[in-house]
Amino acid sequence: MSRAFLPLLLLASACTSTPRVAPPAPLAPLPSPAQLRWHAFEAYAFVHFNMNTFTGAEWGEGQESPELFQPSALDCRQWARVCKEAGLRGIILTAKHHDGFCLWPSQHSSHTVAGSSWRDGQGDVVRELSEACREAGLFFGVYISPWDRNSPLYGDSGRYNDYFVAQMEELLTQYGEVTELWWDGACGEGPNGKRQVYDWPRFRATVRQHAPEAVVFSDVGPDVRWVGNERGYVGETNWNMLSIEGFTAGAGAPAVEVLNAGQEDGTHWIPGECDVSIRPGWYYHAEQDEKVKSVAELVDIWHGSVGRGANLLLNLPVDRRGLVHENDAARLREWRAALDALYAEDLAPAARASSPDVRGGDASFGAAEVLDGDGASYWAVDDERTSGELELTWDAPRTFDRVRLEEPLFLGQRVRAFTLLAEVEGQWRELARATTIGARRIVVFPPVTSARLRVRIDAARAAPALSVVQVFDGT
Repeated sequence: MSRAFLPLLLLASACTSTPRVAPPAPLAPLPSPAQLRWHAFEAYAFVHFNMNTFTGAEWGEGQESPELFQPSALDCRQWARVCKEAGLRGIILTAKHHDGFCLWPSQHSSHTVAGSSWRDGQGDVVRELSEACREAGLFFGVYISPWDRNSPLYGDSGRYNDYFVAQMEELLTQYGEVTELWWDGACGEGPNGKRQVYDWPRFRATVRQHAPEAVVFSDVGPDVRWVGNERGYVGETNWNMLSIEGFTAGAGAPAVEVLNAGQEDGTHWIPGECDVSIRPGWYYHAEQDEKVKSVAELVDIWHGSVGRGANLLLNLPVDRRGLVHENDAARLREWRAALDALYAEDLAPAARASSPDVRGGDASFGAAEVLDGDGASYWAVDDERTSGELELTWDAPRTFDRVRLEEPLFLGQRVRAFTLLAEVEGQWRELARATTIGARRIVVFPPVTSARLRVRIDAARAAPALSVVQVFDGT
C-alpha cells in the first residue's frame, strides 16, 4: 500500500430491500473543514534546522552571531524528496526558535539570515522550503516561537506582541499557503526583567485573518493540541475533544493526562498531534549519527500515534550541510517499506459486509478518497441505538492480524468501546477490545484464520457510525 494510508475504502449501501432512513444527526463538537483536511494528512515532518544546528545547542541564548549560520549545501528539495519517499505529507520548519534567529530576512529584526554571508546575505530558507514543498505536492507549515531571547522588546509585553504579530504576518503573507502554524508556550523574562505576557487572542486572530485555512497547534489549540509528551504516543483512549476555558498554552495548559487522552465531554474539537524526533535530540548533533531510531521503534510510534487517531509529526534534524543526513534518509525508506509490507493488501473488499443495523440494508464496499459528508457513505445504526454489529464474510477463510477502523468525523466522534471477534471452528473468538476510534484506529492481534469477522460497537455517545473498515495480514 503506497503513500500515507489515505482512507480509501468506504462502506456503501448496496441493498435496496430495506428502506433508507435519515442519516444520524451530527454530534457536536464537530471539526472544521481545515481540521478534516488535517486529519487526512496522518504523518508529516518537523524540521529543526536553525542557529542551534551550528552551535550544537538545543536552546540558544539569542546572542549568537548570524555569521555562524553557514549551511554548505542547503537543498530543501532534498528534504522534500526524502519526505515524499517516506510517505510524509508535509514539512513544518522551525522558522524561528527561542534564540530569535529568523530563517527569513525579517524586516523587524537584525538577527536573521540576512545578517550572514551565506548566499551573500540574500538567503531565505523559508522561501526555498515553501517552493520545494509546492513542487513536491507537500504541505508547508512553520514553527515560530513566541519566546525571542534576542529581541530587546521581549518583556515589554505590548510592544513585543506588536513585533511578534508583524513577524507572523510576514510568514503568513509572503510564502504562499501555510497549512499549519506551530506554537509552543515557552515564556521567560526579557532584558527588563519582566516576564512577557503573550496576547494569544490577537495571535490567533492574526492567523485567522491571513491564513483562514491553516490549523494552529499549541497545548490548547485552537485547532490541534499537544499530547503531553515528545515520545510520539497518544493515549489508548483518544478523544478529539478538549475543554479549554481557563487554560492557556505553556504553564497554563491542562494536565498532561488530559492532553494525552482528550475529553469525551470536551467543548471544542482539538485533536492530538504527536511530536517526536527520529534521533535523541531535536537539532543535529554529529555524535547522534548512529542513534537514529530503529525501524521497529518507528513502526511502533506510528501505531501509537496514527494508529490511535492522532497525527504524527516526525522530526528530522537537518545537518550542517543543510541536508537530511544519509542515516536518517535511509531509515525513513526502511520504515516506509516496513509499513507498506504490513499494509500491502486490504482483505475487506473481497468480503460481504452485512448487519441488521446498516442503514439501507446490507453493505458492500465502494471507493472514495474524501470523507466530506456530501454523498459519502457509511455504516450506522438507528439514532436511538448506541451499539451495533457489522460482520464481514469471505468465501473462504483468510488469515489476518490487524483491522483499521474510521469514523465519519463530519458526524462527530462517537464510539466509546468496541470488540473485534472472528468465527473459529464454529465459535466466536474475541480478538481484541479497544475504546475510541475517531479519525482511525488500528488494532493488532495474534494472527487468526477465519471466514467471518465481526466488529461489535459496545458503547457510543450516540448512534455509532463507521466510514472505513480494512483488514490486513501483516505476518
